[in-house]
Amino acid sequence: MKRKFALAAIGGMAVAAIVTTQVAPPLLAQDNAAEGDVYGQLELFGDVFERIRSQYVETVDPAELVEAAIDGMLTSLDPHSSYHPPAEADALRVQTRGEFGGLGIEVTQEDGFVKVVTPMDGTPAAEAGVEAGDFITHVDGESLLGLTLDDAVELMRGPVGSEIVITVVREGEADPFDVTITRDTIKLTAVRARTEGQTVVLRVSTFNDQTFPNLQEGLEREIEAAGGLDNVNGVVLDLRNNPGGLLVQAIRVSDAFLDKGEIVSTRSRDPGDGDRYNATPGDMIEGKPIVVLINGGSASASEIVAGALKDHRRAIVVGTKSFGKGSVQTVMPLRGDGQIRLTTARYYTPSGRSIQNLGVSPDIVVQQPRVDPNAVEEDKEAPAGFSRSEADLRGALDNDSLSEDEVRQIEEERAKADEAAKLRDEDYQLAYAIDILKGLSALGPQYRADAGTDGEPLAEVKP
Repeated sequence: MKRKFALAAIGGMAVAAIVTTQVAPPLLAQDNAAEGDVYGQLELFGDVFERIRSQYVETVDPAELVEAAIDGMLTSLDPHSSYHPPAEADALRVQTRGEFGGLGIEVTQEDGFVKVVTPMDGTPAAEAGVEAGDFITHVDGESLLGLTLDDAVELMRGPVGSEIVITVVREGEADPFDVTITRDTIKLTAVRARTEGQTVVLRVSTFNDQTFPNLQEGLEREIEAAGGLDNVNGVVLDLRNNPGGLLVQAIRVSDAFLDKGEIVSTRSRDPGDGDRYNATPGDMIEGKPIVVLINGGSASASEIVAGALKDHRRAIVVGTKSFGKGSVQTVMPLRGDGQIRLTTARYYTPSGRSIQNLGVSPDIVVQQPRVDPNAVEEDKEAPAGFSRSEADLRGALDNDSLSEDEVRQIEEERAKADEAAKLRDEDYQLAYAIDILKGLSALGPQYRADAGTDGEPLAEVKP
């Protein structure tokens, strides 16, 4: 092993000498010294590797030692760089196509524990009540403290149909608590489209190969069902708890609603390696207003979309501050079918801002209340016959200025409003976004979302 590293060092230094023959002598000496240090460290690695292989108390697999060394090297860089041996690489490729096995949570590592970035829609974790921001401290009673993120994730993997018990620490809860989850095959529908009143709601749960095709198909279907774009007052783009995914899909989704201008730029260590991505002509909803919903579980590609639409004043961003992942990872194949995921660039919104560690700030801060079942039940116990309007008063005068058809129309509109109000109990943030679009529609077509772009929220709403 030493001889191999020594030969590599000699060959490397010979190449360096040839390449740098035109460099001034002091710089040449510095470069040679630096490379000498690097190859000296590689020889040190070879010494340690050989001693572990030959003297460790138990027989070890040399390939596993090398993989562990590679993994440690990458995870020491940042939380998003990692090594994936062939089996994991296959799983990652499947995940970007929208189907994989597991619990259905996107995770990162913080303070030595696994932190949930977001539970994915319709997955076992979401149905079990796991929330964005939860810390997972134990899996089946085994502590995760001190494990790498990959090792912690490996503990959470298992056969489909098997049960796992995770211990969760949640802000606002005095004590840790256990959550039992049954593992399942995760099949993600990247975009779900529906219409609430006159508003098309596009729930984007991830950015994989299916995202833009799903969004385009769903949006066109809902517009057709509404009888045309004239009968739609706007779109809610729901990016809450969306952990991100493919950069190209974030660009395509942003481009769907932008007619021109920059969407995002990336900057690498080498200034010449940066890229800028611009919108192409055409807006799928022809300038209709947009509200983008985000929260602390909106990360990466979600933040690219929210940031682009906000900076171009194309949308009003509502919710709470996003996760703040402003880096780009490149997946690089290796020999033997493995691969590494390496952080290669930072991305910037059209205004030139990096959201790394800061996130995208909503224009209107709207907190999602936690439902108190007891309070709901108490409210339902209000007397059914309690008078709340003039019409309920005995002997009230009739309205003689409206025809029966006009009265019927008013009652139908009131019924629609009452139905929409029920959504506030189910999803307050979404109901708030829909109400914004109703208000904009009432103001007329001349209105365009002219949200503040200084990063400060226009308002804060705490229900």
